[in-house]
Amino acid sequence: MHAEYMYLIAKAEQDPSIRTIVVTGDEWAFCVGGDADALSGHAERGSYDDGLAAANAGTNQPDANDPAEPAMAGYGVHPEFDHQFAFHCGLTKPVIAALNGPAAGIGLALACFADLRFARPGAKLTTAHGKLNLPAEYGLSWLLPRHVGLTKAMDVLLTSRPFLTEEAFEMGLINRLCPSDSLLDETLTYAEALASSVSAGSLAATRRQVYLDQHRGVGTSVVESIERLSTMMGQPDYRRGVEALRSKSSPDFE
Repeated sequence: MHAEYMYLIAKAEQDPSIRTIVVTGDEWAFCVGGDADALSGHAERGSYDDGLAAANAGTNQPDANDPAEPAMAGYGVHPEFDHQFAFHCGLTKPVIAALNGPAAGIGLALACFADLRFARPGAKLTTAHGKLNLPAEYGLSWLLPRHVGLTKAMDVLLTSRPFLTEEAFEMGLINRLCPSDSLLDETLTYAEALASSVSAGSLAATRRQVYLDQHRGVGTSVVESIERLSTMMGQPDYRRGVEALRSKSSPDFE
């Protein structure tokens, strides 16, 4: 599933007709992490196997002509993004997680790598690792302090306690709580509004700036923003945006 997810994200990134990406779970859960059989297998081997080697050998891919491995790369943006899950930071398109149910361990990490998180009330979240003698998984130790602050992050990381999406909303980890029966509709409505009201160039540039700025100084950020301003003001979508602002209408971006 990990390899297939990377494959599908890469396909969405490459498809010019897709402007935003929504990730959600099945009928009852977003992603509850590794199942008991998989965890037992890790215990028997005494090491972790994420299945990517098998996937890249062609046993777990939707299309043998499109290997899963390239999707791991951060799309040539920054070496820090050339890792599992961190590749999200190299995308040009916003990713919104719709948490329709529990998210634990790697499932919570996946949700945290999204740009925005919408969730139904009452869903359980947990880092889970502490109850299994494991470290914080897949960059959660880097992500959570940036999302909610060090003090709150340490609480859920050290205890691995379950907490509900209502508490996550209060922490600032969840952007919006939506009723279960309207969660996906509300998420898609937001995604569609984002895609129609903001230019693709602006979405891509803003994501790029935010995630690169996590690894560089403020001066570099200012300099690059000025360079981007100069370049993007010469693009047709800038003129369209100005025209829409002057006429008080919706912009008709490319």
